[in-house]
Amino acid sequence: MISIKIIDKDSFNVTIDKDSKTEHIVSLNDQLHQDITNGKITKTDLVAESFKFLLKRESNQSILKKFDLKVINQYFPEYIDEIKKIIL
Repeated sequence: MISIKIIDKDSFNVTIDKDSKTEHIVSLNDQLHQDITNGKITKTDLVAESFKFLLKRESNQSILKKFDLKVINQYFPEYIDEIKKIIL
């Protein structure tokens, strides 16, 4: 359902094959990764968990096509707390 390809150390191509197939380009810098995960999971795993979080709240067609992971918190203020619960 969710497949992730690393573009470079801070960018990922995420394909979601649910009701329809969508592609998304996501940025995640080292500082945000560290702030959210404290290094407990990889960047790829954080991107995967973030998309699982999003898909519980909206369809894959509604997810932005290109975004920085930090913007999720602007739309869903509970995002960081929820992710931290999952990885602890």
